[in-house]
Amino acid sequence: MPEHPTLLYRLYCGLTSLVAPLAWRTVQKKLQTAEVPINRQRERLGHASLPRPDGHLIWFHAASVGESLSVLSLIKHLGDRLPDTHFLITSGTPTSAALIEKRLPPRTRHQYPPLDTGGPVKRFLDHWRPNAGIFVESEIWPRLIVESARRGVALALLNARLSEKSVKGWAQRPKTARFILDSFRLFLTQNDKTAGNLIGLGANPGHVQPGTNLKAMSDPLPVDQDVVDGIRSEISGRPLWIASSTHDGEEETVLAAHTRLLERWPDLLLLLIPRHPDRREDIAAILKQTGLTASFRTATDPITETTQVYVADTLGETGTWYALCPIVFLGGSLKEIGGHNPFEPAQAGAAVITGPGYFNFAETFAPLVKSGGAIEVHSALELSSTVDGWLSDETALSNAQSAAGACVKVQENAMDVVIDTLCERLDLT
Repeated sequence: MPEHPTLLYRLYCGLTSLVAPLAWRTVQKKLQTAEVPINRQRERLGHASLPRPDGHLIWFHAASVGESLSVLSLIKHLGDRLPDTHFLITSGTPTSAALIEKRLPPRTRHQYPPLDTGGPVKRFLDHWRPNAGIFVESEIWPRLIVESARRGVALALLNARLSEKSVKGWAQRPKTARFILDSFRLFLTQNDKTAGNLIGLGANPGHVQPGTNLKAMSDPLPVDQDVVDGIRSEISGRPLWIASSTHDGEEETVLAAHTRLLERWPDLLLLLIPRHPDRREDIAAILKQTGLTASFRTATDPITETTQVYVADTLGETGTWYALCPIVFLGGSLKEIGGHNPFEPAQAGAAVITGPGYFNFAETFAPLVKSGGAIEVHSALELSSTVDGWLSDETALSNAQSAAGACVKVQENAMDVVIDTLCERLDLT
């Protein structure tokens, strides 16, 4: 349990209480826009919409889509190890909630997390009474963490990572950083650097353990075979490549690369999967400027002989698209966004292309790039050249796919180690 609160922590609690009504209005507006039912909106105020199950309850808290989905595989394996245990997963965005609901493991419930103020946190903890709480990545809510520890909840920070900005910020507040970090019994970090930073900020060295990126251990994405068969029928054997999880400012580069590729491969089809499907209007405008012909998934447009770009502007179908093609460019990397999980396409049997801005997955990409399972590019010219090389040389593409698959198998073996560590340090058994 943490020591006495610091002055800064007390100020934080006071300030968040003052701005709580404004914060609630802002959060509620976003949930209303996403058409979240009112009873689920009130979960952000700590009012549960589901009953607490009897017995042992382990609570996972994640920030958004990527972090939430990364723990589902862990919950499933942990549930196999602990057959009498129930699980709660909280995440803050409607998108993550929708995807999680489709893939909930047995004995698992989803809720939105409480606002980090006194009333919501108290109501949440009074209702759920978790035996253990596992926070994922850098999702640090001081009051929720401190109050949980005070109630005897065994806390862990899993897949921990800290940006340089966060490290510098906490370093200027060493007493408060140590006070909050003392709440955790275990830190499983993504890399040695984060482990060192946490210890430097005041975490108990005996509680810090370097690990691996949890997202590398996720189960393969689900595949709708009927959709795969239907799309293959529409494509009729045309060559294909994928640009997945693209962000604002990246589609221009991808489409410029595709335009170059069409000069050599006139029937080539690009399957474009934007990270945020609600950007479809912006993407349509970009496509209009390029002069490329496009079909949109949500418009139920068919893929015809003249379709040059197929925009998969839906959620939850990425695994289905990966099943169609072994060449995947992974976005969030041409800009300083941090990249996305390369093991998702690799698990599907794809070779991976990335831009240089994958710093959130540096340790994950390192063995992939070294082995040839992934290639880093910096421009539309390099992107088109890499795709062209794999389209032209089946042996080179097969070797890259095999290298990516081998890296996936190495990471999958780490799951048992993570589960063993959690069970031992948090007394889960």
